[in-house]
Amino acid sequence: MSTDTDTTVTAPRTEQPAPGARLSVTGAELGRPGAVVLRGLDLEAAPGEILTVVGPSGCGKSTLLRTLAGLLPALAGQVVQDGRPVTGPGADRALVFQEDALLPWRTARANVELPLAIRGLGRAERRARAEQWLERVGLAGLERQLPHRLSGGQRQRVQLARALAGQPRAVLMDEPFGALDAQTRASMQQLLVEVLQGTGATVVFVTHDVDEALFLGDRVALLGAGGLAGVRPVPSPRDRGARDTPATVALRHDILESLGPRAS
Repeated sequence: MSTDTDTTVTAPRTEQPAPGARLSVTGAELGRPGAVVLRGLDLEAAPGEILTVVGPSGCGKSTLLRTLAGLLPALAGQVVQDGRPVTGPGADRALVFQEDALLPWRTARANVELPLAIRGLGRAERRARAEQWLERVGLAGLERQLPHRLSGGQRQRVQLARALAGQPRAVLMDEPFGALDAQTRASMQQLLVEVLQGTGATVVFVTHDVDEALFLGDRVALLGAGGLAGVRPVPSPRDRGARDTPATVALRHDILESLGPRAS
């Protein structure tokens, strides 16, 4: 009988991705008591789609996202996921902010591992999954770096890896690339498209940039003063070459007109 100690490292489970969540807001009044920002809101994100949300500053984009995340209760109406009321945060909904919100004393790998540890995954599995996702976002070799040693784009890659490592069914993104320069922003948009492939996740992506909304989104939701100004299907989502096609140019003009003269 062998007396060797078993040092086998268990590989991360290769689970099939769960289907994306269906997120619905019906007849909703959103905001805080005495400070309502959205009224009579009816909006749905279909399973697996990328729904981009645009609107002027202060129109309620971030409020909508925090309500879908379960961080802010609706004042009236219904907010549901797959037919069940959203009553608080859930592990199957990941929230990504403009500020990367990384813990400065934890390495890139340890930051990605944190939500996995909270969920109770064993050390070997969460380390393997964190390293796998850091590689997918282009940070192989930087696993042990602290956040202050990384660029702004690299920190956002860590945040993206942290959000997706937990295999969420919905990813809620609040202007995550808004603080990046134009070249890094375009790179992060493309990276997001690539790493979402095969996850099945539904994405609600808030942005003030109409071109970003038209590149990423299957549909664009327009928020105006106090409510929803409309939802538009995107003719050629995630196709850089479609930026100057007549259909995309017409949709961009329509959105900018709907948002008013201050939009850009």
